[in-house]
Amino acid sequence: MAKESMKARERKRAKTVAKYAEKRKALKEAGDYEGLQKLPKNASPIRMHNRCKLTGRPRGYMRTFGVSRVTFRELANQGLIPGVRKASW
Repeated sequence: MAKESMKARERKRAKTVAKYAEKRKALKEAGDYEGLQKLPKNASPIRMHNRCKLTGRPRGYMRTFGVSRVTFRELANQGLIPGVRKASW
């Protein structure tokens, strides 16, 4: 489990990115790089990091499901993810 402060920091970054998205796009199209420099650092989408929605784990993230590999396996074994089952042959 990730610390709550880390998860909160990521949520805050996501809000900041969404808030400044239009402004960033307009400044980029205009070629105003000095204006881009004046925006907050966390307004850049590059600074966001994918984390598991349930545990906050930063590594082993599966984009299609939004959870880490560990959480994915637990949920799949419990049958909570539709269309996913354990392979056997």
